[in-house]
Amino acid sequence: PQVKAFVTQDIPLYHNLEMKHLPGADPELVLLSHQYEELERIPLSDMTREEINQLVQELGFFRKETPDAPVPEEFQFAPAKPLPTLLRPQAPTADGKTPPKRVKEEHPDL
Repeated sequence: PQVKAFVTQDIPLYHNLEMKHLPGADPELVLLSHQYEELERIPLSDMTREEINQLVQELGFFRKETPDAPVPEEFQFAPAKPLPTLLRPQAPTADGKTPPKRVKEEHPDL
């Protein structure tokens, strides 16, 4: 009943959180990358509604006041978390000097 209350009453308030009903399957939160690759599965059966809400917010999902409330620009891609992307070493320039090393770029995957 706790998970059902979360699904029916809370999911509509979260930006970028979708419910997929799979008959007979235990409820779980499936985290996907921006390319829809599965990153992690978190079982929800033994969690209370409050625990699920806390987990979802800790993961970075934005909770709106009402289901149709606007989402601030900075949360449009939430819950994307920056992950480091390694860069290839740069070749020396025409004058023989190696360009300064660049800092790792961040990639907006979850």
